[in-house]
Amino acid sequence: MGSPVATGEAGIARSPGWRVRLLSRKAVAMLFRNTVVSCLCFAFDLALLWMLVRLLGMAKIPAAALGFIAANSIHYALGRAWIFRGTERGVSAGYIYFLANAAVGLAVTVSLYALMLACLPINYLVARIFVSAVAGLAVFLLNAVLNFRRL
Repeated sequence: MGSPVATGEAGIARSPGWRVRLLSRKAVAMLFRNTVVSCLCFAFDLALLWMLVRLLGMAKIPAAALGFIAANSIHYALGRAWIFRGTERGVSAGYIYFLANAAVGLAVTVSLYALMLACLPINYLVARIFVSAVAGLAVFLLNAVLNFRRL
């Protein structure tokens, strides 16, 4: 089902503005599905982070990056099938764009995570949870608008 189209000057069709698209029922439904998938993938990410740090003795920042990448690969598969269903983007191209968007999320995640660990007396898992809210929303918007073109 396509987006509603407004008519501008001279009868030229134009798509609704950003605010209308981002606050639509469709966007809310996708954000809900994304939240479910994100929470599942994030739980996997945290478990992997804990395992890499506590059981394998890996440094916290590289462990966070590895967990993030693994969780995002799972997120792509679930996202393509359920969150952004109906996309016309091919699987390979979609995965490449998803990884590019994840790289933005990774940069935000690792930078804010390192900053929080350096500046605050905070548990590494709690810091990772706070950072995920900011990075997760940014990546959702990038994928919804630019990659899967569902908003």
